[in-house]
Amino acid sequence: MTAGNGVKKASVTLADGRELIYFGASADAAAGYPDRRPIGRVEASSQVRYDPLLGEWVIIASHRQDRTYLPPADHCPLDPSRPGRLTEIPAPDYEVAVFENRFPSLVTGSGAASAGGAGTGPGDLLAAGPGRGRCEVVCFSPQHSASFADLTRDQAALVLAAWTDRSAALAALPGVEQVFCFENRGREIGVTLSHPHGQIYAYPFVTPRTARMLASLGRYREETGRNLFDDVLAAELADGSRIVIEAEHWVGFVPHAAHWPYEVHLYPRRRVPDLQELTEAERDECCGVYQDLLGRFDRLFDGPAPYISGWHQAPRAAGRDEFGLHVELFTIRRAPGKLKYLAGSESGMGAFANDVVPERAAATLRRGEAAS
Repeated sequence: MTAGNGVKKASVTLADGRELIYFGASADAAAGYPDRRPIGRVEASSQVRYDPLLGEWVIIASHRQDRTYLPPADHCPLDPSRPGRLTEIPAPDYEVAVFENRFPSLVTGSGAASAGGAGTGPGDLLAAGPGRGRCEVVCFSPQHSASFADLTRDQAALVLAAWTDRSAALAALPGVEQVFCFENRGREIGVTLSHPHGQIYAYPFVTPRTARMLASLGRYREETGRNLFDDVLAAELADGSRIVIEAEHWVGFVPHAAHWPYEVHLYPRRRVPDLQELTEAERDECCGVYQDLLGRFDRLFDGPAPYISGWHQAPRAAGRDEFGLHVELFTIRRAPGKLKYLAGSESGMGAFANDVVPERAAATLRRGEAAS
């Protein structure tokens, strides 16, 4: 079997019924190893509830309280299996592996939540529905101590191929409205497994952040007749003071109104709605530019930067003509040994106060030096 871009992939079923997909030249060989663990499926239950004051859905998934939390390195469930130690990856080696999360926030099944505004009329103040969707784990490398920035260009390209393949497959599932590929790195972020990995969420609703972007896009189009993503990128390029990296197909910049002390948005110069729409040349260049940015973040402090990196893609149906694929990358560290805590104003009111001037952050990242 091959992914849409010709990359080999092979699907297997784990002992508890979850799907695992290997990507890469060794996919078929890796798929030959059965899962020999005596495990049963976790009793996962998920619900979404509508907040009528904020107009957004909240996921309730109490079974996640029991998920694996910071196991010793020699008991990592994302390492390849070894004699005497069986893991989530049955094969003794792999390139990239994607599998259904054992402790998912959203649960695969029939039916969909009353999302997208359905069932949330004036009299329906306690609207709720099943948390239908899918949550997957993406293992970037079999090497426990690696990071995305450490991957070879071919390895990074294989991860991008897996993200693209899974985004298309998950978007096609009944009831799924949006797909989000992301990586959390560092204990400070809340990561429970230190192995290099990311996640993919397939939501039964358009996420609150994307809904706000779509509303802004619509207003801007109505007022100016132009696309907001296009004009933001043009404005940043014209100003130049917050540009971190420029390449033929991609531009990375610190936003004019950055929320986080060190935050970079990575845009393709040609606006596309999602990963599937990138050309081969755009994909090839993307990996190097993205890894370059991650390396710059790692040089900011006295150790690997804790960060969140997410690929923002257009929803399955809404706003595809206006939305622009982009990466949002940020660290919650504001200086060596100091974190940016979301306290009263940020957490309580959603009103951010940034500790670092965006132009200064861009200059530091552009030079690739340590933060002061």
